[in-house]
Amino acid sequence: MLKTINNLEMRDTIQYIKYMGSKTKILPFVLDGIDEVYRGGVICDLFSGSCSLAGAIGTQAPIISNDIQSYSAVIGKAYLTDWYDSSFNAKTIIEIATNYHNKNFKQIVKGLAHQEANDLLSFNKIESLNKELISKEFNNKWHLFTKYYSGTWWSAEQCSWIDSLRKAIEDFNDNPAYNTMLASLMYAMAYNSQGTGHYAQYRDAKTDSSMKDILIYRRKSILEYFERKLESALLQMRKKPSEYVHKVYTLDYMDCLEKVKNATIYADPPYCFVHYSRFYHAIETLVLYDYPRIQHKNNEMVKGRYREDRHQSPFSIRSKVKGAFADMFSAISDSNSSLVLSYSNTGMIDIEELLQLSNEIFTHHTVKIKSLKHLHMTMGRKDDRNRTVKEKLIIVKPL
Repeated sequence: MLKTINNLEMRDTIQYIKYMGSKTKILPFVLDGIDEVYRGGVICDLFSGSCSLAGAIGTQAPIISNDIQSYSAVIGKAYLTDWYDSSFNAKTIIEIATNYHNKNFKQIVKGLAHQEANDLLSFNKIESLNKELISKEFNNKWHLFTKYYSGTWWSAEQCSWIDSLRKAIEDFNDNPAYNTMLASLMYAMAYNSQGTGHYAQYRDAKTDSSMKDILIYRRKSILEYFERKLESALLQMRKKPSEYVHKVYTLDYMDCLEKVKNATIYADPPYCFVHYSRFYHAIETLVLYDYPRIQHKNNEMVKGRYREDRHQSPFSIRSKVKGAFADMFSAISDSNSSLVLSYSNTGMIDIEELLQLSNEIFTHHTVKIKSLKHLHMTMGRKDDRNRTVKEKLIIVKPL
C-alpha cells in the first residue's frame, strides 16, 4: 500500500519491535516536512531508533540510518540492505534451533515451565527457580538469555528458545537476509515479553490478577512468533540488492554528521530524561551477544539486569541538552545541509528556546516551525497510557 506524500511515498513498514516514541503514526507529518526541503540526494536519519523512516521511504532515496544502538542498525539493514535469495526458509532456521535446543536445554528447563502454575504460590515458586539459573554454569556456548533473563521478561523455556534461535541465525551471518532474521527474533521477544513493551523492568506477580496476566505471556511460544514473522518478512522482501547505496552506522550523532554534506537530515533526538539504552538493553544484548557485566547497586544486581555499559544521551540530561543541540545545529549548518527536527512541547528544552537557538546558528538558512497535536504512547512509563502532546517540526533550509 502506498500513501502519496508530495514527492515521497510512504510505504507500509514491517513492524519488528514495540518502540517508545516511534514516529510511525505521524510519518505523514514528518514526510511533509522533509518534502519541503528535499531536492534529491541523501536523506540522513540521525537518530534512527526503530528505523520507521527507512522502512517508509528506503525504496525511493539513498538513506543514511544512524543510531548509537546496535539493535537499530540491525533493523535499519533489514529495511534497507537485506534481500531474499530463496536459498533457505524459516523452517531451516527452526530445524537448526530445535536440534540445538533439544541437545542443550531440554533437560535444563524441564520442571521450570508454568503450565501447571495455577495459583500464586506455585507460580512464584517456579519464577524463583527460573531466576536461579543466573547462578548456573553452562557448558554450551549459546546460553546468555537462559542464564541472564530466565524468570524476568521471559520464562526459562522462552529464553532457551531465544538462545537456540540466536545460535541458528548466526549460522547464516553471511546470508543477505541475516538482519531480517535477527529483527524477527526481536519481534518474537517483544510479543512474548510479560512487560509493557520495553525492558526497563519486568512485572512481579503480587496478586492473582497480575499472575494470570503474566501467565498469558509465559505460555506463548517464541518459536511460533519467530517463524510467522520471518516467513511474512521474507515474502515482502526484495529479491535482489537495493538500487540505492544505503549506509547504516552505529555512531555518535556528531561523528555521523562528519560524514554528511549537502544532505537532508532528519533528527528525532530523545525528548525526555529516560535513556533509551535502559528501555531496550535486552535487544542490544541480543545483537551483541557479549555476556555483558550487569549493573549492580549496593552490591546487588539491579532488578532490570541492565548492561553496565549503557549509552547515556546528552539530549536526556537537562544540563547538557542545549549544548547538544547547539553542537548539532552548528555541524549541520557547516555542512550546508537541510534539517527537519522532531521535538515536542514536553521535551527537555523549551521549544521557544530551541527555536531561538536555531535562528542564532542557522544564519544562512531559513527556519520555520510546524505543529501537530497527537496522542503519544507512554508504554507504561506513567499512569496514563497515552498523553496528548504537540509534535513540532523545526524545518531548516539553506538559502
